[in-house]
Amino acid sequence: MQVSNEVIIWRGPAPFYFLPIPDEESLDIRELANELTYGWGVIPVTVRLGDTEWTTSLFPKDGRYLVPLKDKVRQAEGVGEGDTVSVELTLGR
Repeated sequence: MQVSNEVIIWRGPAPFYFLPIPDEESLDIRELANELTYGWGVIPVTVRLGDTEWTTSLFPKDGRYLVPLKDKVRQAEGVGEGDTVSVELTLGR
């Protein structure tokens, strides 16, 4: 699944960067969530951004999902807050 959106930041105790999955794609994921989740509503996923691929979990938030963007990935791909990026998601493990 290919998704594009603007990178956001959550300024908790440490800043965390996320790519919000748009509504339509989030709805598609939600339909599969019971088959994929391993608890707390998180969905295991493999993500590709540019030349970088990693495994993580999608987090449910306000009816949509968020892709956490690791600092190492963001730095390797030159991505920051407010940038619009596209990622390839492979759901499940």
